[in-house]
Amino acid sequence: MTVANEMPAKQPSSNFVSDLRRVLRQNIRDYGMFIALFVIWGVFAVLTDGIFLSSRNLSNLLNQFGYIAVLGIGMTLVIVIRHIDLSVGFLAGFLGAVTAIAMTFWGLPIWVVIPSVLILGALLGLLPGYMVAQLGIPAFVATLAGYLIYRGAILVVTEGSGTIIISNDAFNAIGNGFIPDIPGELLPGKHLLTLLLGLAAIAFFIYNEMKGRRNKLAYGFEVLPRNLFILKLVVAALLVGALTWVLAGYNGLSWTFVVVLIVLAVYQFVTTQTVLGRHIYAVGGNPEAAELSGVNVKRITYLVFSQMGALAALSGMLFASRLQSATTTAGTAWELDAIAASYVGGVSAAGGVGRVTGAVIGALVMASLTSGMNLMGLGISYQYIIRGIVLALAVIFDVATRNR
Repeated sequence: MTVANEMPAKQPSSNFVSDLRRVLRQNIRDYGMFIALFVIWGVFAVLTDGIFLSSRNLSNLLNQFGYIAVLGIGMTLVIVIRHIDLSVGFLAGFLGAVTAIAMTFWGLPIWVVIPSVLILGALLGLLPGYMVAQLGIPAFVATLAGYLIYRGAILVVTEGSGTIIISNDAFNAIGNGFIPDIPGELLPGKHLLTLLLGLAAIAFFIYNEMKGRRNKLAYGFEVLPRNLFILKLVVAALLVGALTWVLAGYNGLSWTFVVVLIVLAVYQFVTTQTVLGRHIYAVGGNPEAAELSGVNVKRITYLVFSQMGALAALSGMLFASRLQSATTTAGTAWELDAIAASYVGGVSAAGGVGRVTGAVIGALVMASLTSGMNLMGLGISYQYIIRGIVLALAVIFDVATRNR
């Protein structure tokens, strides 16, 4: 929950409420998705008599949204540079099938298959990157071709066997297993390692935020008023603590959620702390100005589409691991879910604006809607309507805040 355009450090605050209102108004794009998620969780908690917030349901929810969250992270960067990728759904399904074939029929070990498929995904991602960057073909058309090609490729590689069952226990544990616990009976019924990791995450967040605040003050940058800064730390610590406590009541953190957190951490660092990240947002903000400033726009386009292919490969493997099989229908409409997660998470349709953390929250919002409506027994037709309304509201919100 990083805050941009924050209040000046030396500006006196009239009162807490007015400061809070002003900060929320200035940073509504950052906080809007978190507020929406809390509202959705609160509503479903009431409507399902607390079942939605149970340890088992939240654990399943975090497992189910993993493959879309990974796709959403990559799609966010694609949209940031003003493009779109419609091929990632069936590309993920195809590479999931390749993974299953490599382990089941070719007998390759998991430590060979996973990196090989990730590299293959990155190379396949270069194809639309080439058509967009070098040939000037609109990304919509270039990736629509990939959509059709990979849809057919899935049928080709599975036509002989249909659904391919994966019997590799280590691979299947990625989508269905949980991190091991620390032996002992210090807190009976609780996953101790999950609680310790939650405490470590809280400590790291507080340290990082305080360090960032000190650095901003040293250079005369704008920061939050002290009372709101403390409130931010307390709220974030309580939320992380509550989530880890609930998850510790079931089986702890799943490997899928750990993978999502690792991907998120890497992309958050790259996009916020590196020259590459600044170049990506510069290209999205104004490609012509970025080119004149010395940024190689074609190279950035190649990199963004390549990373999208690699994350599609990871998404396909997560899904195949969860199902313990590769199916002919894997990947159907995943690209739409990834695009929806990105827009709900705050990425701008105009490019140049969007955060990878927002994509994960957006994926969690969409998955929460599905989970909550399933628990309520709502029909699939109404579920699609409600999800479509949420997506439309997210885009309207983007336009309204950008115009302001």
